[in-house]
Order: sequence, then C-alpha cells, then structure tokens
Amino acid sequence: MDKGRFTDHDWQNYSSAAQAKTIDQTFTRSSINKTTDPRTSFDPSTIAVRESRDSDLFPNSTPIILAFDVTGSMGGIPYYFVQEGLGTLMKEIFDRKPVSDPQIMCMAVGDARTDRAPLQVTQFETDIRIAKQLEDLYLEGHGGGNHGESYNMPWYFAATKTSTDNFEKRGKKGLLFTIGDEPPIKLLEKEHIEQFIGADATRDLTSQEVLEMVRKQYDVYHVVVEQGDGLADYGRQAVVGEWNKLLGEGHVLLLSDYTKLSELIISAIQRNAGVDHDAVVNSWSGDTRLVVANAFQKAVVPTSQRPGGGRSGLVRLPSAPMVA
Repeated sequence: MDKGRFTDHDWQNYSSAAQAKTIDQTFTRSSINKTTDPRTSFDPSTIAVRESRDSDLFPNSTPIILAFDVTGSMGGIPYYFVQEGLGTLMKEIFDRKPVSDPQIMCMAVGDARTDRAPLQVTQFETDIRIAKQLEDLYLEGHGGGNHGESYNMPWYFAATKTSTDNFEKRGKKGLLFTIGDEPPIKLLEKEHIEQFIGADATRDLTSQEVLEMVRKQYDVYHVVVEQGDGLADYGRQAVVGEWNKLLGEGHVLLLSDYTKLSELIISAIQRNAGVDHDAVVNSWSGDTRLVVANAFQKAVVPTSQRPGGGRSGLVRLPSAPMVA
C-alpha cells in the first residue's frame, strides 16, 4: 500500500510530537481496529490478503514483518518503537542497505486462549504511515500466564494471507521477527485459526508445522526480551532453550536492552544477507555493540534443565494502557 518514501523530515516532524505523549496518549484504542474495509481493518479475519508490491519508486520491494507481543509489560516495546526505534530502524536500513526497498508490516500479538484480539495486522508500508498505523494498534495488555503467547499466529497469517513480489517474482524470502518474553506455545488450535484469522482449518497445527509453512516465504526470527517478566518467571532455558529448539540457534536473538531493538533487527538482517558476524558486531560502538554481541549468543543449558527464575536486575518497561 506504499505511496512514498520514509524521510528524515517526516520522521522528525512525527517524532517531536510523539515524544511528548505518554503511552496512554499514544495508544488510545480500547478495541481492535475493525472496519468493513479490509484495507484499513487490522482484524485478520476481515482481511483476504496483505500485499507487498514493487513500484516505480520501489522496484525491488522487501517485505519485513515486526510482530510485537503486547501482553503485560511488553506494550512498552511498541511505545518505544513509535517514539524512537522506528526512526533508527529505517535510517540504518537505508544507510547500510542490507536489503532493497523495505516495506514494513507491524503486528500486535496476544494470547488466543485468553484475549479478545490476539492478532492485529497493519499494511505493508514504506513511509511515515508505518508509525501512524503502529499507534492505531490496540494494546490489550492481557495474556494468560499459561506458558507462552500466540507467536505462531503471525506465522500462519504471513504464510496464508500475504502476497509479495519479492517471493513471487524473484523467489526471495522476506523477514519476519516476533518480539516477546515468553516461550513458544506448542499448538495453533483449529478454533483460533477460524475465529481470529478467518481461515478454514481441518485440525490443530503444531508450531513446527506452521513454521514450515511460513519459512517457504520468510526467514523467521524471534527476539527474546530479557527485560520482560517471562524470562524471570519461566527460567532462561524454558524460554531461550525452547525457542532455539524450535527455530534453530542463530534465529533466536537475546535482547538485553529493549532500547536497542532496532539495532538488533538491523544486525540480524545484515547477518541474514551474509555479512560476517564480527563485521556486524564491530559496526556498532559502546553499549550497542555489547547488546548486539550478546544477542547472537547460543543457549548452552540442555533443554531438559529448567533453572529457577529470579528478578535480579529486572528493568521495568513502560506500562501498557489499562483496558477494561
């Protein structure tokens, strides 16, 4: 749905106003953006397809999906992204050029077992509308406390309801990042596919099956937010170890400072494009370099072990808006 290019001028104008708002003033919705027009609705069940297309301005489009966990304290991540992170992400993509003509889709992820809106989906965009649509997401802020959120729903949507020239014309994969602090859940249930995504399903699917579907078109990563509650509640191995087991080491990124999310995503895109690990890490300086270097480390405890949590050093994220 792109019409223009993301510019520093547009971002500065947008960001100066955004930084004056609290999280409650930024995310004002009390329910999902659901309209009768699938072009503006964020409800997956009303959407037939989301498209990432080439144009005269963007002849080699690259689809990038950012799926934010918005349960509990995780709502602070999209808030930071609206205020600062998106500008950093777009600037570094254009400066470093790990991919051509990026088109960004944002998603909000909850828990299909407990939430009213466990998946929300924006358009693929190329300009400041990325931020404006991100603001229009509903930060439900719930989640179930049941060992995982519905991180496999973005995979299913991307596999079945996106159409991209990058894949269909050039045979290239896009990139999909889920961002959250909890373990992966084991199943995507049939009733949740039908209710929340609006697709016919004959049975439950394992997360591994959904992953195999989406990997035909996207390279998939998960960012574990270490400052969230999930790592402390479930233990490092129950979170990082299970993600490594599902996605494979190298596709699980450990984020120790949520204000460096954009730099980490850029680094992962560079690594995906074949840039050497040390070159990527050394392209940053100071605290950013340390965060990126740490992010690529591997889980070393066998998955059968599950050490206790503990909240020592936990940094609180901005709280999501309170909802009824």
